[in-house]
Amino acid sequence: MDEKYNPESIERKARQFWDDNHIFEVDEDPEKDKFYCLTMFPYPSGKLHMGHVRVFTINDVIARYQRMRGKHVLQPMGWDAFGMPAENAAIQRGVPPAEWTYKNIAEMRLQLKRLGFGYDWTREVTTCKPEYYRWEQWLFTRLFEKGLVYRKNAIVNWDPVDQTVLANEQVIDGRGWRSDALVERREIPQWFMKITSYADELLEQLDALPGWPDSVKTMQRNWIGRSEGVELSFDVKDHDQPLSVFTTRPDTLMGVTYMAVAAEHPLAKKAAQQSPEIAEFIEACKKTDAQEATLETMEKKGMALGISAVHPISGDDVPLWVANFVLMTYGTGAVMAVPGHDQRDHEFAKKYGLPIRQVVRPADGSEIDIDESAFVEHGVLVNSAAFDDLNFEQAFDAIAEHFEASGRGRRRVNYRLRDWGVSRQRYWGTPIPIVYCDDCEAVAVPENQLPVVLPENVSVTGAGSPLKQMPEFYETDCPQCGKPAKRETDTFDTFVESSWYFSRYACPDSDTAMLDEREAYWLPVDQYTGGVEHAILHLLYARFFQKLMRDEGLSSANEPFTNLLTQGMVLKDGAKMSKAKGNTVDPQALIERYGADTVRLFMMFAAPPEQALEWSDDGVQGAFRFLKRFWVAVQEYASNGVIHNLNTGALDDGQKQLRRKTHQTISKVSDDVGRRYTFNTAVAASMELLNAVNRFEDASDQGQAVVGEALQAVVLLLSPIVPHICQELWRVLGHDSALVFEKWPSVDESALVKSTVELVVQVNGKLRGRIAVEADADNDEIAELALADENVQKFIAGQAIRKTIVVPGRLVNIVV
Repeated sequence: MDEKYNPESIERKARQFWDDNHIFEVDEDPEKDKFYCLTMFPYPSGKLHMGHVRVFTINDVIARYQRMRGKHVLQPMGWDAFGMPAENAAIQRGVPPAEWTYKNIAEMRLQLKRLGFGYDWTREVTTCKPEYYRWEQWLFTRLFEKGLVYRKNAIVNWDPVDQTVLANEQVIDGRGWRSDALVERREIPQWFMKITSYADELLEQLDALPGWPDSVKTMQRNWIGRSEGVELSFDVKDHDQPLSVFTTRPDTLMGVTYMAVAAEHPLAKKAAQQSPEIAEFIEACKKTDAQEATLETMEKKGMALGISAVHPISGDDVPLWVANFVLMTYGTGAVMAVPGHDQRDHEFAKKYGLPIRQVVRPADGSEIDIDESAFVEHGVLVNSAAFDDLNFEQAFDAIAEHFEASGRGRRRVNYRLRDWGVSRQRYWGTPIPIVYCDDCEAVAVPENQLPVVLPENVSVTGAGSPLKQMPEFYETDCPQCGKPAKRETDTFDTFVESSWYFSRYACPDSDTAMLDEREAYWLPVDQYTGGVEHAILHLLYARFFQKLMRDEGLSSANEPFTNLLTQGMVLKDGAKMSKAKGNTVDPQALIERYGADTVRLFMMFAAPPEQALEWSDDGVQGAFRFLKRFWVAVQEYASNGVIHNLNTGALDDGQKQLRRKTHQTISKVSDDVGRRYTFNTAVAASMELLNAVNRFEDASDQGQAVVGEALQAVVLLLSPIVPHICQELWRVLGHDSALVFEKWPSVDESALVKSTVELVVQVNGKLRGRIAVEADADNDEIAELALADENVQKFIAGQAIRKTIVVPGRLVNIVV
């Protein structure tokens, strides 16, 4: 008997077996029921952190469970390898980003293998390799031909330190998420993908994703932000062009007392030419980032432009202001302000002494004071001329019809969602496959010239993209006319690479097409796991790309991910682990001390996957102690000789009770792991079964056979969570076949049937005793046993029994 649990040698042996036998490598087999189990792939930062360990373990548990259920499981791994961190590290260390990235990938691959994750490494993808990004360049050129990508000047969040454009979500409290520099608003040429062309489909098909958390679907609905309203025009005095606005509240039109335009609006720019004060205000606005959350919370400021619009119904003058809360990138860059019925407009009007006019009253006739605060609910129109006494729906239709009849407006569906700006002014990314020619303008790089390869042996200084300083990269000939031309030096937003990698895993070696017929076998992903912080951008872009690939004839799947699990963060001392806080825990050090199974067990036992996990050193040690007890229990049992000849018809009550516990545990863990994903309760149930085994004292052959069945069940049930120790203990239990080939244990329903049941006995409704009766006893037998109970006799002695009520399986009530 090997009494000492030595995780290092046990885990090395198990991993060697899996590798030598190519256990987790799979092909496409139409005869088998596939299960594609995927984790969001990591950025190769160089070291795994505990957040990685948690999400990868969750996914591996699901994959191993589904494998034991007979599914043909694909669980691949790869690297989201482009991005700013590699450039920052290159600046700090004086090495090319490619060198730093490939070194990190090699180190992290070893760490993942050390944790025993069942990946098919033959399908590994690395997004910074030309054989990968070649195909997203190809797709971009196809979309260019279709008009689904375009280039235009756009107001962007500009990071003056990193010298790149930031998405709104990359701006935190007005600063760049990596550099911490104050973000500026700039207007520069950008490439866009027309995600808005798919807005309705992206919104509607959320209802076809029952396997996604409702919270994630709600976030996506809000981000897409579909709204119905009216687009209408205001004439501007002494100007030829009218001012267009979109409003979801046309019922408040008669309450407009001023209008506001963005700092970049042509009317504001024109006024700035005549007024240094307005010019100074506009420059100050450019220092504010374009993130909506910032606009919501910052102080609202504005300045009168000295010009007026004309109200399209009343003919009144409406003063025009430039305001810091209006964005040129949203809608028309202008808003009609109704301070009586919009709180932001109300606060602005109070600050600058602008009129506040009530045009809607509560439908219930209650009193309101719009001087105190805006009345924002729907109601009945007042002070609205011909539209008085109409409710919201009536007023909406009447005002829309008025503008449509005059040709000065129309009903329109608007979206909060904006087209995806994919240009980034940085080096370490996929080159955008466009050439600029003086005669032909923007020309897509032909397919036979793809990929446009990013030079890798490049030093990065941090002062803009080095590609702009490399004529050997950007000087080329126009594919259309052959004249000298220049390549685009911007690179793709890294979300482009992560928007289709899940499909490439199906056919990573395809060199003639972006995807081949193998994609049809594996897609969609059956289970996708990752952080809720990716609920909007990554998941929305991935859904968008799936539809692009479908419409290009590359896929038949409408959606990429059937089921989605978003795990909680790993906390320490109540805060998210981070180097800045100094509260990180190195997974490698824990693995070396306790073994990978201990780390995996703690991660699964400490909290349900969707909740935050609070790190506990004591919890890790507790997991290690349990595995040692588990090891010893199986070794001690096996040392006495494994008994397989279980005779279920010859068991006594104690043996039946342990066997019932075994099959109750199988039933519970099957539900916890297979349906509910509550791995913590699955571990707890397995621990309880092991405790029951350790308390069980029965050296008879049948007693030991029942113990053997229970221990075998614990090994099988825990094998997805702690696969290394279970692989070895399966062998100790006398099995010739490897555990990795075994099926999930099934429940013997007959073992769950109790031969006796305990019933409560009441006298006149009060508890007076408990009796054990045969499960199939009739009411007369039950009543007889209840009346004979010694304690019950004390309360019925000498009294007339009026009736005895038996509730099968629950209680007996004796009425005296």
